Amino acid sequence: MKNILLGGAALTLLLSSPAFAQQEAATREAADRASAEENGLAEIVVTAQRRTEKLQDVAVSATAFDPAALAAKSIVSIADLQTASPALSITDGGIIQAVNIRGIGLASNSPNVTAGVATYVDGIFQPPIVQANSFYDLASIEVLRGPQGTLVGSNSTGGAIFINSANPDLNSGLGGYFEVTGGNYDYVGSEAAINVPISSDFGMRVAGFYRNRDSYFHDVGPFRNKAGRLREGGGRVSFLWKPGSFQALAKISFNDRDGGGYPYRPIRGTAYSDFRVGDIRTLSFDTPVANRDLAFQASLELRQELSNGITLRSLTGYQNKRIKNLNDLDASQAPGIIVTPGGPVPFGGVSENYFAGEKVYTQEINIISPTDGAFNWILGGYFQRNDITVRIFQEQNGFPTDILPINQRTTTGFFAQGNYKLTPQLELQTGVRYSTYKATGTGAVLIGRGIPGFPADGAPVADLTGSHKDSLVTGKVALNWKVNPDNLLYALAARGYKPGGFNSAVSEFNKEKVMSYEAGWKSTLLGGKIRTQISGFYNEYANFQFNTIEPSTGFAGVSNISSVKIKGAEAQVQGRFGGFGFDGNIAYVHSKLDPVIFVDSRLPGAGNLGPQCPPGVPNSQTCFNYTSQPGGGGANLYAPKWTWSLGVDYRFELGGGTTLTPRLNWSYLGSQFTSLAYSPATDLLPSRRLLSGMVTLRTESGLKVEAFGTNLTNRKYISGQFGLNEFYGAPREYGLRFGMDF
Repeated sequence: MKNILLGGAALTLLLSSPAFAQQEAATREAADRASAEENGLAEIVVTAQRRTEKLQDVAVSATAFDPAALAAKSIVSIADLQTASPALSITDGGIIQAVNIRGIGLASNSPNVTAGVATYVDGIFQPPIVQANSFYDLASIEVLRGPQGTLVGSNSTGGAIFINSANPDLNSGLGGYFEVTGGNYDYVGSEAAINVPISSDFGMRVAGFYRNRDSYFHDVGPFRNKAGRLREGGGRVSFLWKPGSFQALAKISFNDRDGGGYPYRPIRGTAYSDFRVGDIRTLSFDTPVANRDLAFQASLELRQELSNGITLRSLTGYQNKRIKNLNDLDASQAPGIIVTPGGPVPFGGVSENYFAGEKVYTQEINIISPTDGAFNWILGGYFQRNDITVRIFQEQNGFPTDILPINQRTTTGFFAQGNYKLTPQLELQTGVRYSTYKATGTGAVLIGRGIPGFPADGAPVADLTGSHKDSLVTGKVALNWKVNPDNLLYALAARGYKPGGFNSAVSEFNKEKVMSYEAGWKSTLLGGKIRTQISGFYNEYANFQFNTIEPSTGFAGVSNISSVKIKGAEAQVQGRFGGFGFDGNIAYVHSKLDPVIFVDSRLPGAGNLGPQCPPGVPNSQTCFNYTSQPGGGGANLYAPKWTWSLGVDYRFELGGGTTLTPRLNWSYLGSQFTSLAYSPATDLLPSRRLLSGMVTLRTESGLKVEAFGTNLTNRKYISGQFGLNEFYGAPREYGLRFGMDF
């Protein structure tokens, strides 16, 4: 980590640069935007549908952020998006960030489950691990709500998020930016980018960043761990070659994030909660903890425009993501036993050495028609392979358990979308996609490694070998009515799906399916000074996948537990009147999960009790008698009923091209249940309201000075759960940024 971070720091110094790209990008575009803002809002474009389109002309519920909007809303990682996009919740699960849109997405941290909200970086699908990385030098982020069953396909039952980094610019000349930041908790950060047009048809862009922050937490245990600290660095180099009608865009990036270990505490009311000490900022681990996330990505996009206007496109991608953790699973100094209905069970001193690695190979081919006629279309094919290796070594009171799965997944898709203008103002849009999915795996759960009386490598107690195949036709039908240049009405029906999988040789779970119906209105008012989006939706969601105890192994597995009905409405507004600007959004989501019978994964000591005992056999060190309980019947999990946000700013002209802009952002995320038991004591993430603000001074020469603060009211809140433990959101943070465009 040290060498990479030093390399990242050297890169920023080499470029005369440190910075947060979001704030820099705001400065970079300030001159262009200021002119547009005199007459109203600057236009926002999206590229998720493989073409560059105006957001207000796209018949889909979406929130898009350009660099200035990302800066204004303090969006520096994927978790921050939930403070600025309606019906979006992102909960901290340690190993994963569980992303859900309109109550649909990911409700399991099992490596056998795929994401329900597809996240893409530069067009490359991202697995759910290693997603907490910092953003830098971005061009845009697009959050699409509702199933994207045609162009995205599987893994988009809830929606999709597209994160696009800045490309080399062949027309703007040599330039770039740098920025340095300092703040409380001994925070220091630097970021920079430089754009180098080497010739008229070839250029490159190099960007890098570094962040260093102390932990928000204090560990009073014997090892004085630094869980929750941040040491992160990364870089990206991009090359663009554009001779005539051909274009090649290559990008290579890396990221190294050292979090010091997961800073969680036992959930109040669960097995270990009696050993909680202090307030939420006090940890009490009795084992060493550590956490390091590594990510590498390479992509190559080729485009050839033919003489008839048809574009041929190829996108090739490769990723290698790794997690290396040491965890204190009970998050406490709690040696002893706990009495369960089946008898005493040892617990305490539960340590875990965790490794997960995932390599992803992707290839997409598109044939894209021009849009100047009554009919336009897109054809495509998609291939993805994921190679996943997990190595988990747990030790409880000196007794080892090893969990060793190796999985491979293959996804394919063939799709077509056509748009036909029935009249100059009325368009029919249809899309269809056929997706296939195959998962295979090997592995076992072994106990007693190195213990006398057990085999040298441990005794196998569960076989994790398995396989699963499924496929489905998904798609979309929509009517889009462009009432006039400033108003669009649309209605659509869309189908999406998320693949199934397996837990073991004797346990599979089925694919999730969702059928969605939506109607919406997008408008531009007062000569471009106000933009609005309003939509209503109804979803029928089948085969909801959720973590429960898999009795055949005794570890958390995945089951299809229920069906869900979800309905709601969303609204967004943006406005700009000279120096005064505002934006806001609100979403209401009502969901109902059918009743279920399940084995609760939060049983005392669950995950360490062994497989189901044979009939008549009592609990022992190698087996456990599990019992089912009723659940469900309430709101869908990770589905807040209400979400909203509001931002206001005012730009003061100080003369000589200098401006001073104060801004405030408020956001609200409603309460969410995390378990089918619906216990308000153990399974509820309470609602939260967050306030952030900044004051930015910019000069005509490109200099920027900014004072910022997040969570200004210092609200304490739970940000997520993992097993029997819970995470907490960041406290009040504040600091200064200094930057320059050149």
